[in-house]
Amino acid sequence: MYRRSAAAAVLLAAALTLTACSSGGDDKADAPAKSPKPPAASPAADPADASAPPSTDAKPTGPVLPEAKLTPKTGSFTATEKKYLSGRVPEKMDPAAVLQSGQESCQRVERTAKHDKDAAVGSLVAGEIPGAKDAITYLCPEQKPILAAAEKGFPDGTKESPAAGTYRALTQSTSCTWEAKGKDGAVLASGPETQPKAGDKITAVVPASTAQFVSNGCYAWVPA
Repeated sequence: MYRRSAAAAVLLAAALTLTACSSGGDDKADAPAKSPKPPAASPAADPADASAPPSTDAKPTGPVLPEAKLTPKTGSFTATEKKYLSGRVPEKMDPAAVLQSGQESCQRVERTAKHDKDAAVGSLVAGEIPGAKDAITYLCPEQKPILAAAEKGFPDGTKESPAAGTYRALTQSTSCTWEAKGKDGAVLASGPETQPKAGDKITAVVPASTAQFVSNGCYAWVPA
């Protein structure tokens, strides 16, 4: 009798232990899993942010601040900075914000040219840096060689009456194609003759009688 009671007590204790363990595991399984913390979003310019510097692709068509009022809230502008700002600051705009936009254009050109001059030239030819011409002229004249090279080129697409000569595409793309057409639309020359490989330079010889030069996937062209 004693042995049977002892065995029963052991079985009861084991059962209670298993129940407690099972209950603890169920609690963990039933508890809602914590959601992973989302990654921080990349900062983006708010279109409604009035403090964001304006684009300087072109001078404003509306009223602008007269030169006498081109003064920052603190400090002063240099003579060249005033020349850059002349006729460029909308009447109710802080001239310092407009100047900042031009300085940022200069910084983009400088950073790109430091690593790859062709890439800097191509970005100007393709119009990817707003207001770059005036910014370089007044704010970072040391970049004038990049501007001069870009002014001899033209962007991908259709170029009417291009100057005859040899041009090279400022691209690493292997899908760049081009055609030089005469006044009657006939193809005078086209290329590339063979499928280019990554890193190959793509050149185009434009005949003197070319009325239209059409390219696709070539980014920008400059004289070779």
